[in-house]
Amino acid sequence: MHFIVTNDDGVQAPGLLALAQEIRKLGKVSVVAPDKNWSASGHVKTMNRPLRVKEVLLADGSKAFASDGAPSDCVALPILGLLDEPVDFVVSGINPNANVGHDVTYSGTVTAAMEGAISNIPSIAISLDAPEFHSGPLDYGSAAQVARIVAQKVLENNMPSNVLLNVNVPYLPFDQLKGFRVTRQGLRVYHDELIRREDPRGRPYYWIGGDVPTGVLEEGTDFGVLSAGYVSITPISLDLTAYDCLEHFQKWDFK
Repeated sequence: MHFIVTNDDGVQAPGLLALAQEIRKLGKVSVVAPDKNWSASGHVKTMNRPLRVKEVLLADGSKAFASDGAPSDCVALPILGLLDEPVDFVVSGINPNANVGHDVTYSGTVTAAMEGAISNIPSIAISLDAPEFHSGPLDYGSAAQVARIVAQKVLENNMPSNVLLNVNVPYLPFDQLKGFRVTRQGLRVYHDELIRREDPRGRPYYWIGGDVPTGVLEEGTDFGVLSAGYVSITPISLDLTAYDCLEHFQKWDFK
């Protein structure tokens, strides 16, 4: 198996290295990741400028490819022929914070996996529910083990087409995780606010700030299960049609 490992935090992010090292236990790993942080970049396809790729070394001395494109570009490049071998599997992460609820539309981690799913390649996104504010390096070991286990299960079973798995892992040692749960997408609650400031010349500029997002604690959702200490595995379909609303809109008179 040939795995593409990518992320949205940049090619030298420690979560990417931990993920690559663990996925190597399942097959060949090629790391193709952005050369800078693309957090909250969403699903980007770069079409108005050329993409550049260079070889770099990770902290363990292994080779990787760094691109000036977005996370989804870093998946598209090897799928379209950047590397000599075809791509069998895409694993994106490990993001240092959870991607639950509406986060999936913003997340470069998740949308990189979406790029693989668009090509009907098994794809998973891995995120760690680490504290927003912490001191010292994060421990990605538990989340990396979870990623390998989920990837192994995907290999053992049939992955539906146009579906990816969004996996969120509590920030706990592996032996303290309560288990794995298949979940539905929950409700993320954002507390955004617009902060207006002025530069030294009196010209206004803006930050989108606010408090850390929260969520609705509901049983069976990604946010609820994650908060209870379980690994959340949410199947996400690329078909965004609101089927329960079709009949409602079909009754509208557009003449």
